[in-house]
Amino acid sequence: MNAEERPSRTTEAFFGRRRGKPVRPQQAAALESGLGAFGLDLTAAAPADLRSLFKAGVSAVRLEIGFGGGEHLLHRAAETPATGFIGVEPFVNGMAKMMAAVARTPLANLRVFDDDATRLLDWLPPASLDGIDLLYPDPWPKKKHWKRRFVSPVNLERFARVLKPGSKFRFASDIDTYVNWTLLHCRAHGAFVWQASQAADWHHPYEGWPGTRYEAKAVREGRRPAYLTFVRS
Repeated sequence: MNAEERPSRTTEAFFGRRRGKPVRPQQAAALESGLGAFGLDLTAAAPADLRSLFKAGVSAVRLEIGFGGGEHLLHRAAETPATGFIGVEPFVNGMAKMMAAVARTPLANLRVFDDDATRLLDWLPPASLDGIDLLYPDPWPKKKHWKRRFVSPVNLERFARVLKPGSKFRFASDIDTYVNWTLLHCRAHGAFVWQASQAADWHHPYEGWPGTRYEAKAVREGRRPAYLTFVRS
C-alpha cells in the first residue's frame, strides 16, 4: 500500500504532509526496491529478538524517529556496523532520498518503516531497544498544535515500554518551547532521568555528531540547538 492509498488515522497528527516535490524517477525506483529490501512488515509478529531483523550480525538495536534526509542515520549506521538501526520516516521524499543513498552504499544493519512511528512502537516487543533518537522533530510551534508534538505522556509510555533499562532516549531541537516541553514531560513521566551535570551540557552535540542540514539552517537563523539525553531507569 503506498502513501496515497493509506487510510487516514488520528495518529497521523504527529507529522505533517507526506509528500513534497515530485520524486525523480531514479529516486522512485530506489524507493520501491529499497522498501522491498529494507522495509519492515508489521503484519507479521515482531521477533522476540530484534537482532534477527538484520542481515548483519548486530549486538544492539537503535531506533531513529523521523530521520528526514537521513544524514544522521546514514552516518551512525556506517560508523557502527555492529549496531542495528531502524529508521522511521513517513515523508516520502525523505525516505526516497534515504533509499537512493542505500542503493549506492548498501547497509546490512539498516531497516526502515515509512509510516506512523506509533504503529512501530506498538509492534516492538517490550525492552527490545538499546536507544531511541528523536532529532529535530516537527515542533508544532503554535500552542493550539502542541498536542501534535511527538513527545507526549502516551508516547513516553511507549518509549518506556520498548527501551531496555539503562538505555538512552536522545532528543535534539532548536525550538526552546519544545526543549522545555520535553524536559517537563520526561520529568513528569518518571521513567527517564535527564543526563546533565550543568546547564551548558545540553548545548554540546552528541559525541560523533555529524550535524544535519536542518540544524545548519537553524544556526544560520540564530537558533541555538539543544541536545538532551535521558536514561531509561
